[in-house]
Amino acid sequence: MSNPIRAVVITVSDASSRGERKDESGEILVQLLKDLGAEIVAQRILSDDPDPLAEALKEFSDWRNVNLIITTGGTGFSPRDNTPEATLSVIERAAPGLAEAMRMETLKQTPMAMISRGVCGIRCGTLIINLPGSPKAVKESFAVIAPVLNHAIALLAGKSHDQAN
Repeated sequence: MSNPIRAVVITVSDASSRGERKDESGEILVQLLKDLGAEIVAQRILSDDPDPLAEALKEFSDWRNVNLIITTGGTGFSPRDNTPEATLSVIERAAPGLAEAMRMETLKQTPMAMISRGVCGIRCGTLIINLPGSPKAVKESFAVIAPVLNHAIALLAGKSHDQAN
């Protein structure tokens, strides 16, 4: 029996956090996760400030009913793009293959994939994944990782590779 995905979606955007822009990427991500059979435990919109994001990542990864956190936004080259640094400050183990696969596959769609600095890692048995902020990039990146998410969550829950299938 696989472990159900219980996810938190965090949109990182100064404009959305101030109510100046609709959170389209976060809404798309919630729907993609639901389509995969995930339960959405919480959804937040935060500014691009690194400390509140790091605190939210810590808080949600400590929740016993959360095993996946996906962020959208704040992964580019702008001085306000701090999502990778906030994530790196809280993860215990890196999961570079996920970020590498997303960049490699989405690079086939757009050269802009090269300037995504998103990272992935694990904290307290929770998988944390950074996605870019545009709705198109969310869809394309999620399509790359979706086939392995259930297996990854099962492994984090202590299942063997055979049990996780």
